[in-house]
Amino acid sequence: MDQAGVAKDGIIGHPHVRIEGRAKVTGAALYASDRRGEGGSEPDAAHAALVTSTIARGRILGFDLPTAAQAPDLLAIFTHRDFGGEIASVPHLMAGGYANSSHLPLGSDRVAYAGQIVALVVGRTPEAAAQAAALVRVRYAPEPAAASFDDPGAETVRLADLKAHHEDITVGDAEIGWREAPARIEARYTTPIQHHNPIELFTTRCAWDGGCLTVHEPSRYIGAVRHGLAAQLGLDPTQVRVVSGMIGGHFGSKFALSQHTAPVALAAKRLGCPVSLVPTRRQCFTIANYRPETRHDIRIAADRDGRFTSLVHEAEVIASRFDPFAMEGADVTASLYACPAIRTEERAVRVDRNTPGPMRAPPEVPYLFALESAVDELAWRLGLDPIELRRRNDTARDPVSGKPFSSRPLMACFDAGAAAFGWERRAPQPGTMREGAWRVGLGCAASVRPVKIAAATLRLRLFADGSAEIGCAHHEIGNGITTLLAMGAAERLGLPVERVRVQLGDTDLPAAGLSGGSSTTTSLMNALALACEQVRARLARTAVAPGRPFAGRDPAGFRLADGRLAASDGRGLSLADAVRFIDPIRVETLAEFVPPDSPPDALETLRAGHIGLTTGGDALKWAFGAQFAEVHIHAETGEIRVPRLTGAFAAGRILNPLTARSQLVGGMIWGLGSALLEETVLDGPAYRNPDLAEYLVPTAMDVGAIEAVLVPDPDETVNPLGIKGLGELGIIGVNAAIANAVYHAAGRRIRELPIRIDDMI
Repeated sequence: MDQAGVAKDGIIGHPHVRIEGRAKVTGAALYASDRRGEGGSEPDAAHAALVTSTIARGRILGFDLPTAAQAPDLLAIFTHRDFGGEIASVPHLMAGGYANSSHLPLGSDRVAYAGQIVALVVGRTPEAAAQAAALVRVRYAPEPAAASFDDPGAETVRLADLKAHHEDITVGDAEIGWREAPARIEARYTTPIQHHNPIELFTTRCAWDGGCLTVHEPSRYIGAVRHGLAAQLGLDPTQVRVVSGMIGGHFGSKFALSQHTAPVALAAKRLGCPVSLVPTRRQCFTIANYRPETRHDIRIAADRDGRFTSLVHEAEVIASRFDPFAMEGADVTASLYACPAIRTEERAVRVDRNTPGPMRAPPEVPYLFALESAVDELAWRLGLDPIELRRRNDTARDPVSGKPFSSRPLMACFDAGAAAFGWERRAPQPGTMREGAWRVGLGCAASVRPVKIAAATLRLRLFADGSAEIGCAHHEIGNGITTLLAMGAAERLGLPVERVRVQLGDTDLPAAGLSGGSSTTTSLMNALALACEQVRARLARTAVAPGRPFAGRDPAGFRLADGRLAASDGRGLSLADAVRFIDPIRVETLAEFVPPDSPPDALETLRAGHIGLTTGGDALKWAFGAQFAEVHIHAETGEIRVPRLTGAFAAGRILNPLTARSQLVGGMIWGLGSALLEETVLDGPAYRNPDLAEYLVPTAMDVGAIEAVLVPDPDETVNPLGIKGLGELGIIGVNAAIANAVYHAAGRRIRELPIRIDDMI
């Protein structure tokens, strides 16, 4: 391995362009709403549009439909009166079910939140459906609604009472450690509502063929969509096929079964033709999930040498009335640094809004913002360099469980990042660095992410013509797994990458789980390694069988390389001959990968469409990073710019450094948005800025120089291939690094995100 953790030989570890990249940039790639049926011929598709509620809580008294019914090319208007009782409720995915929300928008006359689906309008064209939907009038009986923290009617519950497996943490006596410490920080940190806003909307296309339903939908868990729809519509799962080809981004959304899919499927059945739904951007803010607002009360204390003596993290997050999903993350902040006395308490505040959900690095982004900001504050209180304070509290063991970390390169990341960033030029006092009219600040923060892995099944076919094919129901969400699978198979089978075909995103393929938690690469690449070994072993056993060219030899001594099945002495067979000893056309295997420390029913859980991510074992398995930010603040206007971001990351074995750096840089840009731009604003219980005109995301003008440094992290225990996953690591800690740099530049401690010009004036 070289200094970047990249292999010097072979295919894995070397940069490789995305094999599906050309199709994406030329427009040849097909997305769910581009589909026109198998073979390109089918009955003309109809198009659906949504009507969503204008109140946050109450009842529907009735509909005024005559005007809408006169709209040209209208086919039908469906409400709860049409579908009530036909769609069964299924639980949330995180509660043992399949759905991103257990609420059924067309299940009754009840309204549970603003923007809830109250009618589905179908026309011959998208324009006809949208026109008729705009003419639908709904009469409501509104009721008082709670929107967020501290609103009348908001219900606060302990997370331990809401979620069966959650436990608050108590280690030592945090109160004594707090009272007796000479250096203490006590503060509240808050993060706002944020929405994913992927470029591809939450589309659905449903078509029936007899009693079988085919759904084209961008999803990061088609297994849950298949089983959830079957349960909702009273079908056997084998009657439901879900296809999710190219996905135009999700960042945590497109999560499991969406509640608009079943109504579209029923509309298609009633009308006898396929129905396609492409909701508006504004509707996507309420028919899918979002990152909820959070607030964190942190108390952290240290002795005169800067060693932590007490850590208390109390957190509150928003949840819906009807689902037990609430984002939890104090288990990560409690385990990050050495501390003899720790207490956490997490609470959910249930309000009248749609159910939140995972958003890239779901708990770590808000929870680490609070902790890493507090650590920076404590460093200033002690007069220590913020990196030095972290170094003094680095730990090889989890202070909560006592388990060791499988590897712990946190300070290696800080050292590599500091060197690349130029941390040594940092002035020791805030407000003293200048470039003309601009105040300059430098800040840093840790980035950590527990490694997730799941069971997976994968089909591998090796053909006599020297090509291979991989088939798996997992998804290409834009993370480059298609390329990684092709690279991995090519290296292990001794083929050129161009000779490997990859099929993903179809429930007709072998089952795979959720594309999330940075678990896709860790799970699928280990499954692929198992499949390749099964193929190699089968070919070798055949080659050494009686009457074969290598009869009596040890099959373990053969490998696949350069299009041959080669023995240790260099002799071998062409791939064509090796395959044809078994079958004239191809050799096929189905690999069933079950991670170590998985429950015994991991494969059954996978095939049933339930979530099955695990982080178990005798050690904490984490990926690490260190984020550095340079901030410029104009002395007169308060304008904030971030000309430089540097991140150093240790994420186990790096498979494709080209796509790895792209993932990390993209995450860092999103972290910049999290710090300075992104916020969904509430207007009562409704969202005030549900569009990309007023919901701000970083543009090219906002982004300066960004560098992602790959730090070697050989970890032989994390999983068989030493892969940790890094899709979410890049975003974590950026918001805290920028906030800490703002303090260094202006001497103002901002504890509420996003940071705006108003905070600087």
